Amino acid sequence: MPIKIENQYEGKLPKKTVELVEKALDSVPREHTRGLERVRLVDFISEPRLKGPIQASELPGLYHPRQGAKGPWLEIAIGVLLPGNKPIHKRIIPRLSFKGNIAAIVFSLVGQHYHLTLRHSVKRTQVEPAVRLYTEKQLKAWNEKQHTLRARIFKPIQPTLERWGKSLQKKAAAEKKKSVAAK
Repeated sequence: MPIKIENQYEGKLPKKTVELVEKALDSVPREHTRGLERVRLVDFISEPRLKGPIQASELPGLYHPRQGAKGPWLEIAIGVLLPGNKPIHKRIIPRLSFKGNIAAIVFSLVGQHYHLTLRHSVKRTQVEPAVRLYTEKQLKAWNEKQHTLRARIFKPIQPTLERWGKSLQKKAAAEKKKSVAAK
């Protein structure tokens, strides 16, 4: 049974947004989406159960688990990804990264569904790192499918780039520790 995509966004969606969500869902193994009923695209997420420092208006996506007879479903806030009434220079970057952000949110929400409902070996405290790893893995595979020529060109030097990235992260962490210790 295919997952229904409901568009409840008030504004004008960028071209092929629904198809992008469908492609992202199709790139995930079918057993990971088992039981999901729908994906709803909305302006902002309005969830009365949310408490704490995260405001619902800042949340880009939300996984709704099964409740009674209603199956699990995903909610994506387009208004968070595409800020409306801001200066042009603050609207360009979100528009350019829209496709990647939508795919990342879909993969993250599917990862939450997969780890909370279908993988019973993951403890509650380990869900967030597991979902993060799942999202990175799926996003990497999806990105290689989308950009085949670029992926083939950079595949041989990718391990070197990753080593450089890790060393830069270590240096940044060491600098941060130094600055905290100096204060």
